[in-house]
Amino acid sequence: MAEPPARIRSLNRRESNLAKTLEVAIVLAAGEGTRMKSETPKVLHFISGKTIIDHVISQVSKLSPGTLRVVVGAARDSVEEHIKQIAPTVEFIFQAERNGTGHAVQVALADLKIKGTVLICAGDTPLLRSETLAQFIDVHSESKNTVSVLTAQFPDPTGYGRILRNEADEILAIIEELDAPDEIKMIDEINTGVYLFDIDALRTSVAKLKSDNSQGELYLTDVIADIKASGGRAAAILSNDYSETLGINDRSQLAECAAIMRDRINYEHMINGVEIIDPTTTWIDASVEIDSDATIFPESWLAGTTKIGSKAIIGPRTTLMNVKVGSSASVIESNCVDCTIGAGASVGPYSYLRAGTNLGEGAKAGAFVEIKNSTIGEGSKIPHLSYVGDAEIGSGTNIGAATVFVNYDGVEKHKTKIGDEVRIGSDTMLVAPVSIGDGAYTAAGSVITDDIPAGAMGFARSKQRNILGWVLRKRSGTKSAQVAKAAGANESSEQGS
Repeated sequence: MAEPPARIRSLNRRESNLAKTLEVAIVLAAGEGTRMKSETPKVLHFISGKTIIDHVISQVSKLSPGTLRVVVGAARDSVEEHIKQIAPTVEFIFQAERNGTGHAVQVALADLKIKGTVLICAGDTPLLRSETLAQFIDVHSESKNTVSVLTAQFPDPTGYGRILRNEADEILAIIEELDAPDEIKMIDEINTGVYLFDIDALRTSVAKLKSDNSQGELYLTDVIADIKASGGRAAAILSNDYSETLGINDRSQLAECAAIMRDRINYEHMINGVEIIDPTTTWIDASVEIDSDATIFPESWLAGTTKIGSKAIIGPRTTLMNVKVGSSASVIESNCVDCTIGAGASVGPYSYLRAGTNLGEGAKAGAFVEIKNSTIGEGSKIPHLSYVGDAEIGSGTNIGAATVFVNYDGVEKHKTKIGDEVRIGSDTMLVAPVSIGDGAYTAAGSVITDDIPAGAMGFARSKQRNILGWVLRKRSGTKSAQVAKAAGANESSEQGS
């Protein structure tokens, strides 16, 4: 005689040691994703710096399943190529004809000889945590269930399959919305698409599926009733946090999940000692690392492999992509990509640090400064209104306002080398390739085309000439002419210097 069905209502809030064995995990990612209205496959859209499928696979992988299979279909090549980069050991199962979730599982089990427990989840649920899955596995194992369904109570259950229970709170079936009468649609407990099965029982039941429903598909949910009818033990286990189980079908749901992920990531950083002034306008990728006592001001985006040191100040309105920021550095209202900012250095406002920039300790890239593929030595300063490209600058050097490193001759890029404690005068053009020796100076307004030795002054500008009376002759009747005449100017063409 079969044991009575399990009546566990919800997950316990407890730590799991992840010690329970999971023989197989199957991620269903074969859908078309037509409601996204995008050329990009649905599971390859990004949330917090990772694709949707990357989030799912990374969490499932933490459970250390003996075999991890991903069922692919639409956009097979691009989806497989991406997954191979993030999870090389994944086994791919191709569902050539998309005939429902039940059919996808049939295909995934076709050549699988393993016994034990299989986890099945959707590839479009990026908020699902490994901790929740581990607790789910613990309850399933301890209750000796044949099948367990993870459920959630949604404020708006529209679009989801409903959990049908009897008076004893036991699961009877899962009714898809399109097949549900109005009274069933009033139920707010939904199927999250996360299941645990005994593999042998699943294999037997999934082979019996029929497509006699409104969508003409094979529903995986129909195996619940069959397993129960065969004497198996079934349970619907309620999740503590419905937001973890949100799926993505369109851009609106993508944005909703992104906001939840943003809040989750920001919360973890704040708990770890990072000060985030306005978490609702601060977006931090899952891969970003931030030390305690750093401060992030509003409207900032930290992305990729960015690492922020202790006591650094970032923002407001700052974008960092793959940037290493040293301790006590500041980056204000600036855009930095693929570069390094040393401890105690300062950037901004309105600076653009491009790939290959290495700003040394205590160095400065001030207002409206652009730097590309350059090393700026310790304590050197580029205070304002300058472009530095393909350069090496020593320590303690000052680059005057409106200096341009002329690195491109129309065909190739060339390098400029500047030594220690150099003073580059304002509005200097440094035409590469050129070298400026230690302690050298350039005169303001110079166009430097030749090397300057250490300690020398580079002076490269023509002698000034004043053409007297020019405004009175050429701009007569203007206000400039009026005030010039009042100041004693006359129409003499005499030239002076």
